[in-house]
Amino acid sequence: MQYQRSSTLFKAAQEVIPGGVNSPVRAFKAVGGTPIFVEKAAGAYLYDVDGNRLIDYIASWGPMILGHVYEPVIKALTETAKKGTSFGMPTALETQIAKLTIDMIPNMDKIRFVNSGTEACMSAVRLARGYTYREKIIKFAGCYHGHSDSFLIQAGSGAVTFGTPNSPGVTQGTAKDTLLAPYNNLDRVKAIFEEHPEGIAAIIIEPVAGNMGCIPPQDGFLEGLRALCDQYGALLIFDEVMTGFRLAAGGAQERLNVSADIATYGKVIGGGLPVGAFAASNEIMNHLAPDGPVYQAGTLSGNPLAMAAGLAMLNALNDQPEMYDRLDKKTERLHLGMEERIAGTELPYQINRFGSMISLHFTNTPVIDFATAAEGNNDFFKAYFHGMLKEGIYLPPSAFESYFLNDALTNDDIDYTLDAFERVIKGL
Repeated sequence: MQYQRSSTLFKAAQEVIPGGVNSPVRAFKAVGGTPIFVEKAAGAYLYDVDGNRLIDYIASWGPMILGHVYEPVIKALTETAKKGTSFGMPTALETQIAKLTIDMIPNMDKIRFVNSGTEACMSAVRLARGYTYREKIIKFAGCYHGHSDSFLIQAGSGAVTFGTPNSPGVTQGTAKDTLLAPYNNLDRVKAIFEEHPEGIAAIIIEPVAGNMGCIPPQDGFLEGLRALCDQYGALLIFDEVMTGFRLAAGGAQERLNVSADIATYGKVIGGGLPVGAFAASNEIMNHLAPDGPVYQAGTLSGNPLAMAAGLAMLNALNDQPEMYDRLDKKTERLHLGMEERIAGTELPYQINRFGSMISLHFTNTPVIDFATAAEGNNDFFKAYFHGMLKEGIYLPPSAFESYFLNDALTNDDIDYTLDAFERVIKGL
């Protein structure tokens, strides 16, 4: 495949955009080479500016769960845009999607829409602090909750890829209120609570991690966090920006049968447009302005285009609950096929999967947290990524990212991917 036009566009972008990209992982620094500039997409495929068709395994990092250019979403966007794109005033759409989301997700009474997953997580932590009158939070090394200062303490994904997990610009005062624990390590969380029995406002966690590859919670881990929060009067925040409406209609809370006090959402809820949200019980949400003293606002929050796209997407998911089982089976087909083909080689490997999230790690050590994810052989990953790209398959350009499958993928797409996978790993 040729990428001459992508290369030309990237050089032009570098002149006016830091690093030539508007989100760091797109820059290909973790894998080398030139980022691919996309021209259009449809279903399970991306079409780049050089005329190449790529099978898409990132789904815009999650939101395109039903595939690109999904007709009900495009129709809703078109009809809404004709009426106006932003008002800074309430619309009926906001109430409609709020009612639908509260019906779909368990354990929540009210929801507030914002503009991104970062904003949702930032607001959730502020609300937790305002509700508990405490300042400290516990997060897990390798989990990424957006680029708010409180979260860039050993963050995952792009922060790890670029070797700057503690970002310059984050003050020591902010950092001291973020307490770190290894993912899947309940004993360490217990020890932190014992050190700060009355100081912790909340735990924030990706219930299924997706920013150090896909890492599922071990048995009893989330249940143990729930019990510790109850014991010490802290809140449990599930960052469901990736898992919400992807693992199940009710997200990780439904799939894993563990209740959070606050949950944050993004990705799927916007149907491909920039949107985020956070939800909680009436008791907690009543502390939020204008009803309570915890301030949060946004001129574009509840933007009609985002609300229309999200409403169309969630209605489609609500109308076809069998989609989740179908997508799980496609991901299982990919997993088992990869396992079969790589098992006969001498390559070190671990394959993690949960629902429609999956990742390949080039290590013999089970990947259960950030430290074990970081043991993966990045030279193997680079060669693997570019090998698959030459075969017409677009994977996350970082070893610290989960794949996200979409329902438009066919079994033929997956079988082609597996044939390509076999060819590529034989060359590693």
